[in-house]
Amino acid sequence: MWKEKNNQLYQKFVFKDFTEALSFINKVGVVAEEQGHHPEIRNTWNTVELYLSTHEAEGKITDKDRTLADAVDKLLKVPDESKTQIPKAIKLYCDGGSRGNPGPSASGYVLMNKDDSVISKSGVYLGLTTNNQAEYQSLKFGLEEAKKLGVQEVAVYMDSMLVVNQMKGIFKIKNRDLWPIHQSIKELSQHFKKVTYQHVPRELNKLADAEVNEVLDAERNN
Repeated sequence: MWKEKNNQLYQKFVFKDFTEALSFINKVGVVAEEQGHHPEIRNTWNTVELYLSTHEAEGKITDKDRTLADAVDKLLKVPDESKTQIPKAIKLYCDGGSRGNPGPSASGYVLMNKDDSVISKSGVYLGLTTNNQAEYQSLKFGLEEAKKLGVQEVAVYMDSMLVVNQMKGIFKIKNRDLWPIHQSIKELSQHFKKVTYQHVPRELNKLADAEVNEVLDAERNN
């Protein structure tokens, strides 16, 4: 998902390894040359970060940037037999945060193989809401991504004991504002063969937490 960050379109892509990341960079280079519009590219092992802005527009975002962003997105939709098949069973780490509770909030999720390699991750800005809403939204976003990838079994890990125990049916939902999102997730879960929930300490949920803080920091700096 492209984000507006410091007058640039920004997106981070995570791949299986350096070779796959380098292949993606080469494909982006071909598209950029075709369009005559070149992004800033940063690469660290399996991670590629793209920054798009238009020099003649004094570094601001223009239609040229959005056109290139669309072309990059299409690269990821092209079937590539060299890519690792999405497993039928995955781990899903979710986290949400609100600076103020209620206050500026974001959700983050990370989908991982059983060997802990990252399949997909993202952070989403939610606007002004509560911490519990942000936690629930992170679970919903993560399950929606898993469904889109065709995953059949999801093992969910969250540091929100409230959300985990409410999804297990151990805790009652006393806050009526949480009823709609809880019901939406229950319905979404029906698309999988199996969804399990486990509470983990915050230090074991650092990747999802990082997605949350990255989004909130970017929003604060805009």
